[in-house]
Amino acid sequence: MDAQQNKNLYTKAKEKVRHVKIFYLHLMGYIIAVGLMLFNIYILDDNNPYADFFLWFNSIMILTWTVFIVLHGRWALSEKTFFSKSWEDKKAKEFLDKQNKEETTIWE
Repeated sequence: MDAQQNKNLYTKAKEKVRHVKIFYLHLMGYIIAVGLMLFNIYILDDNNPYADFFLWFNSIMILTWTVFIVLHGRWALSEKTFFSKSWEDKKAKEFLDKQNKEETTIWE
């Protein structure tokens, strides 16, 4: 590889790390804000004339922000999925090896 390719790879990796860092900051803000909104829903008094509005508003905000945090997470962590292609290939190979081993030991 030449120096320009190394520089491009380093720049892409640095940008990816920046996106993951921003996602984790977004996630921390989400957890704090949703916790406060849930507490606000919990302490709402039925005698409050605006109780229905605050219940509706907080619920909509939590739902909308949850959708956005999931989308942001899928975008920022696209390389780090639980069931990646390499994981699927490894599990399929283990299954085939196990099956082949069972087939050979049945007749022995």
